[in-house]
Amino acid sequence: MGIILILFEWVKASQKGFNFTPLKQQFQYLSILLMRNAIFGFLSLLFLGYLIIATCGGCAQIGAPTGGPKDTTAPILVKAVPDNQSINFKENKITLQFDEYVDLQNMQSNLLVSPLPKNTPSVSSNLRTVTIKLKDSLLPNTTYTINLGDAIKDVNEGNVYKDFVYTFSTGAVIDSLEINGKVIMAESGKIDSTLTVMLYKKASDSDVIKRKPDYVSRMNSEGRFVFKNLPAASFSVYALKDGDGSKTYNSGTEIFAFIDKQVNTAETNGPVKLLAYAEKKQSANTPVSSTKKVKEKKLRYTTNLSNQQHDILQPIELNMNMPLKNFNSDKIILTDTSFNPIKNVSVALDSNRERIYIRHQWKENEKLFLLVSNDAISDEAGNGLSKADTITFRCKSKEDYGTVLLRFKNIDVSKHPVVQFMEGDKIKTESALTTLEYSNKMFSPGEYEIRILLDDNNNGKWDPGNYSQKLQPEKCHAFPQKLTVKANWDNERDIELKEE
Repeated sequence: MGIILILFEWVKASQKGFNFTPLKQQFQYLSILLMRNAIFGFLSLLFLGYLIIATCGGCAQIGAPTGGPKDTTAPILVKAVPDNQSINFKENKITLQFDEYVDLQNMQSNLLVSPLPKNTPSVSSNLRTVTIKLKDSLLPNTTYTINLGDAIKDVNEGNVYKDFVYTFSTGAVIDSLEINGKVIMAESGKIDSTLTVMLYKKASDSDVIKRKPDYVSRMNSEGRFVFKNLPAASFSVYALKDGDGSKTYNSGTEIFAFIDKQVNTAETNGPVKLLAYAEKKQSANTPVSSTKKVKEKKLRYTTNLSNQQHDILQPIELNMNMPLKNFNSDKIILTDTSFNPIKNVSVALDSNRERIYIRHQWKENEKLFLLVSNDAISDEAGNGLSKADTITFRCKSKEDYGTVLLRFKNIDVSKHPVVQFMEGDKIKTESALTTLEYSNKMFSPGEYEIRILLDDNNNGKWDPGNYSQKLQPEKCHAFPQKLTVKANWDNERDIELKEE
């Protein structure tokens, strides 16, 4: 009877493509028992061998079992106690049951509760269950959302339950109004999705400085956000890159954004647009970098020359490995190939005392020498150059540059637009637009990002906002497609400014 049952299970399993290893072990054990009866055992083993060959003809081939298709399905919520979207909620514990074993990841960065509680709920997992314990007294007639983000995942494959939200109301209805919008970095026109968007209900201007917000939300990769399940009320909207975790705007170096007037959810509203900025720039010279520079024993510099060629559109730069204490411009001399000094040359040190600029009306294909005396510069430790240096270079010719022609659409030149060509985070060159066309017959080859600054005050630079004065920052528009400029080539592009 035992062999019949085993054979029956073997046939069923083979039809479903199951792994036969455990059954093979059963056959091995059964065959030992059958050997005790020579005749019956012999006939049974023959039948057994025939059945194995018939049901899995490829079993003799060596190979790893497939184990079936890989699980790519996120955990499924089977039951919530109390039910999701519950009303008249009075509990302090929520239990979520899933169809498979689950685990939690990065709960601190994923968990968002609105309205924002004084004490953060605790969230734990055990086998197929996630438990949320509330630590605060709940406000009456208020809709709460508990957003676990991407914290829930299955144990075996790590499949994530994305944007899990549990909602309940302490009143008789679930609030259903919303505020949505987008946050853009004003200076670059790009997105920083690490900002937090905050709502203050019926707030004064100082609340964002004094207390935590009533509601918080994340942004997606496109800078968009949405607050759902809001009551009918007026809200102030802010965005903040919270440097110290206080959820308050308390430093001019924090990236911040605000809107000019409150949003009433009871009225018809379009998407909210926020321009984020930092009122003050963080110092580029940190104590760590200064310490590293002081530890170096030799004063050295590098130049911005490439293959002993100089870009005639730029000054020559001598970049120091540490700040200078002494600088004598008379001992840095530009000469021709006969060592005759060139006139009308400017040699200047920047405000950080780490970079020397040599400016001149450069001529195409001109070959020159730059003579740097060993006592022309010294650092704070008194170290000068180990020896005098002679730098030989040739100025580039017109053929080393490309021609750029940009035709713009939908730009109001009365708003003082400035076209900026970016290499990374640095402005390579920029120019004010007085017409809808930009032309340059000598443009340095390279790959550039193009953006348009709307220079409201016409001072030729981007200006940040000021919350105390209710002054919004100037806005830049970034264009996604980069411009590749080739030497000795006409590079043309049509660019349309699209308002979001």
